[in-house]
Amino acid sequence: MEKRIIEVDEYQHGLIINSLNDKRNELALAGKDTEFVDDTLIEVMDAPTKREKRKLKERER
Repeated sequence: MEKRIIEVDEYQHGLIINSLNDKRNELALAGKDTEFVDDTLIEVMDAPTKREKRKLKERER
């Protein structure tokens, strides 16, 4: 399985989480399986953060 890595800011991260949650709720109301959306939602919520190199270099000064 090929994986993709994207960088998003806090706003975009929240938008992805809210969109996945909305989709999950939509599927649940329709009586459809939500497992794939659930798993994806958890992965997005638990995704590690990455500090910008520029900010780290500024702190070293």
